[in-house]
Amino acid sequence: MSGINVTALTVFVLFFALVTVMGFLASRWRKPDNAQHLDEWGLGGRSFGTWVTWFLLGGDLYTAYTFVAVPAAVYATGGAGFFAVPYTIIAYPLVFLFLPRLWSVSRVHGYVTPADFVRGRYGSKPLSLVVALTGILATMPYIALQLVGIQAVLDVLGVGGGENANWFVKDLPLFIAFGVLAAYTYSSGLRAPALIAFVKDTLIYIVIIVAVIYIPMRLGGYGHIFDAVGEKFSAPKATGSLTVPENKQWTYATLALGSAMALFMYPHSVTGVLASKSRRTVRRNMAIMPAYSLMLGLLALLGFMAIAAGIGKGDKKFNAQLSVPQLFENMFPDWFTGVAFAAIGIGALVPAAIMSIAAANLFTRNVYKDFLKPTATPADETRVAKIASLLVKVGALAFVLTMDKQAAINLQLLGGLWILQTFVSIVGGLFTRWFHHWALFAGWAVGMIYGTWEAYDIASPATKHFGGNAAEIPGIGELGYIGLTAFVLNLVVSVVLTLVLRAAKAPENPDETRPGDYSAETGDEELKNAPEPVAAH
Repeated sequence: MSGINVTALTVFVLFFALVTVMGFLASRWRKPDNAQHLDEWGLGGRSFGTWVTWFLLGGDLYTAYTFVAVPAAVYATGGAGFFAVPYTIIAYPLVFLFLPRLWSVSRVHGYVTPADFVRGRYGSKPLSLVVALTGILATMPYIALQLVGIQAVLDVLGVGGGENANWFVKDLPLFIAFGVLAAYTYSSGLRAPALIAFVKDTLIYIVIIVAVIYIPMRLGGYGHIFDAVGEKFSAPKATGSLTVPENKQWTYATLALGSAMALFMYPHSVTGVLASKSRRTVRRNMAIMPAYSLMLGLLALLGFMAIAAGIGKGDKKFNAQLSVPQLFENMFPDWFTGVAFAAIGIGALVPAAIMSIAAANLFTRNVYKDFLKPTATPADETRVAKIASLLVKVGALAFVLTMDKQAAINLQLLGGLWILQTFVSIVGGLFTRWFHHWALFAGWAVGMIYGTWEAYDIASPATKHFGGNAAEIPGIGELGYIGLTAFVLNLVVSVVLTLVLRAAKAPENPDETRPGDYSAETGDEELKNAPEPVAAH
């Protein structure tokens, strides 16, 4: 990190230039008859087949921050950092049950966001509004962390003039990356990250496969790597352990389950699903997406390799987020270091683009159109969404430049907690209309308040508040993931209040969906012309 790695930087810039060109050319890829429609800009015309969707979802869910943070967690804490592997294994069978239903009902009624579905299902704009705002709130720090991932790569490359450079010179590369991202997203919409995802995922697979073979060969094999890891975590005052300690197993299990439930509640995940051209495409993708879980397991091992390579050893101030970039620079030839850094950098651009589009869709459909301009035309929606996507990126950039990186990490952890509180309204609504919309609103509020308050009270060596994601589970006494505890409270409140409101014969809003909507295949849009739906079923 003492100087610029010219060879690695050159390779990095070449790949960055390639995806930039692809981003702008994407506007001509599958060019629509009417580009001034939110379905086209924000969902790629709902036309992506199996492989495009697979790469898009992979580019969406496996981000630069995943590339940096998962091995960093393993590097810092040991076995506990592997929680991301079981949670992705749990996630795909779970979402296989409900995502095809969400795709079908959204295709029939033209829903662009999960909040659109909530509004249609429960006839409640206040409930859809809080679902939309929760999605935007949870997505913003996630976008910021993609920029943190790019910064980690630039730091190791030696770009930016070092810590003593003035702020503009230091952050100029980040400004350039942001400007390029903003420009091609504005121009091409979801088609840009969908096309670039092919490059991003291919690079990541190549880098990880090479890394798990080549780096252990240089370090003396996996036996030596695990010996070094065991030595580190068996030392006095070690902050982690090779395996998950007994007193943290509840935390590990509940964090994995809660994270799996939250994964496809994020609006950018739903955006990738709704862009699929058929229900069969969605089901097929949920069956083949676990291939990324294998990649994630191999990726996590890089944290152990960084320990064996002596990355950060003896430096009490070493930032664990730099462990993988520094490992790559130390172990790989300069040219392949550039390839690896390009994989991380492009791995930031693809999800950041999708996230900003998803947040823009939420604002446009569920704030602007529902509350500010109900008469907005499709062209109005597209124009507002493009502007909103720029503002979201500006907000994320400002966040990264003005706040401590630890704050970004803390808020991203909170994002998972927050987005999980939309699970009852969205997933519950896909199977039943039994819940009352005001009960769901109250359950959401209780989950949000409880979870945020509990997280605020957690301190860590790095911060006084929001220093972790685990607290004592009421009634059980074990430490568990706050987000899952908040979800259980959310569900209990929703059930109890629904019983009370039904007993009081509280009025219910109409449901614009029908049972057949949830199993509709491509071409079933004529269901819209069926008889009026019943209020509940």
